Amino acid sequence: MKPSVEKILLQIALDLSSNLASDLHYQRLINSIHQVFPCDASALFVLDDSGSLTPVAVKGLSQAVLGRRFQPELHPRLQAILESKHPVRFKSDSDLPDPFDGLLLVDEHISIEVHDCLGCSLYVDNTLVGLLTLDALEVGAFNKIDNITIETFAALAAATLHNKTLIKSLQNSNQHQKSINKTLIQQARHQKGKLIGISPQMTHLKTNINTVAHSDYAVLISGETGSGKELVAHSVHAKSQRNEQPMIYVNCAALPESLAESELFGHVKGAFTGANSHRAGKFELANNGTIFLDEIGELPLLIQAKLLRVIQQGEVQRVGSDKNSMIDVRIIAATNRDLEQEVEQGRFRADLYHRLNVFPIHVPPLREREGDVAVLAGHLLEKVRLQFNVPNLHIHPRTLSHLEQSPWLGNVRELEHTLMRAGLRAIQNNESSITLAHFLGDIATGRDVKMTSTLLPNESKPMRELVESYQKQLIEHALAESNGTWSKAAEFLQMDRGNLYRMGKKFGISNL
Repeated sequence: MKPSVEKILLQIALDLSSNLASDLHYQRLINSIHQVFPCDASALFVLDDSGSLTPVAVKGLSQAVLGRRFQPELHPRLQAILESKHPVRFKSDSDLPDPFDGLLLVDEHISIEVHDCLGCSLYVDNTLVGLLTLDALEVGAFNKIDNITIETFAALAAATLHNKTLIKSLQNSNQHQKSINKTLIQQARHQKGKLIGISPQMTHLKTNINTVAHSDYAVLISGETGSGKELVAHSVHAKSQRNEQPMIYVNCAALPESLAESELFGHVKGAFTGANSHRAGKFELANNGTIFLDEIGELPLLIQAKLLRVIQQGEVQRVGSDKNSMIDVRIIAATNRDLEQEVEQGRFRADLYHRLNVFPIHVPPLREREGDVAVLAGHLLEKVRLQFNVPNLHIHPRTLSHLEQSPWLGNVRELEHTLMRAGLRAIQNNESSITLAHFLGDIATGRDVKMTSTLLPNESKPMRELVESYQKQLIEHALAESNGTWSKAAEFLQMDRGNLYRMGKKFGISNL
């Protein structure tokens, strides 16, 4: 039995005082609206300080919408809604482009060129905070809905947005940095984005981050290449009590063994050839803050022993000095290796592993994140839309389905590069809908996935063995494409030359 309008209004009012997470709160609001209005699709937007509209909940639309940002000036219908304090109803034959063209979740045989659309701006105390849009496939579906009913739900939607925004603002008010120094600028250069995803796996990941962030426990982040380990590290630091201090980034895989000790712990003038002045190491720079040791599994055993001493004693000794300096540093480490297996095989110190593995966080691979490919696709394409000023660039639903079925061994990074290439091809052809044809074999489809024997084995094998086999094939391919030149091969694979050479040496690869 369908609940009455009064019961729905009461539930929305009760939700306003509840402690629900923002995304769940917004979605419950949208679900309630669908119980009252005869709509097939709806979207709730927040208006940010820059004037952009950010979708926070949708129903009847592709999840890719949640990854997008809408500039009102590029979408006449959204602009018209924002400019009116009353509900705006668009004629079925309106020539204004639909911002959700190609994004409605309807049967592919149904024509949606003509449908009912309306929208309402959301105000709190004469302050514009967002907007609500409703779409129906049936022409005239909203004719019997009076403005008072629409404005009532719009007022509750505005209150919901305002309530959640105010809470978030209060929670974040003490996180503003008082000043920016050279080290914090270095930190910002490594900050590439935020964690995007609505899957249960991402929810669990964010819960782990929130659990450990306020402590000073060491965190060991594991996960495949391209899965977002660095973003997790930044998130832990940003939510910690040290967030006004720098987080110093160290790529352990790129540290030459001869200079690793100096880079980490510093040196004094004359300690070795080329040491023309005193220099603080990464640990001293991170004092009272956080140090992020990326690719910790690549550190040589000798440096591992010296790192363990620093962790145990809380002091560093610069190369060439006989004095120790006390430090207070929170350690976050990351690796794509199985460190337990590395310990068993003698390539990683057991005592260091246990010192780092106080609070382990595993970043799930993209193929295990249920529903996140669509949201990530919408978010990642935003870069292409903004750069080339193409507001309606979107992925065809059938193509999105293939993206969700692809293995993505390179995870989010591979998805990003693949989408950028496909988006550019679509733009070049003056097309707004990205289809399979724009990927040119970048993604496997249908039976092709099952037949990709080099990627998907027919019998059980260790994950590490499969990943290393694929890495070896990639390096050999890059060298072949680069006439056996390591530097060009590194550019081809978009990675550090030293890191690539060490990986090649490990796999027994010589110049082709």
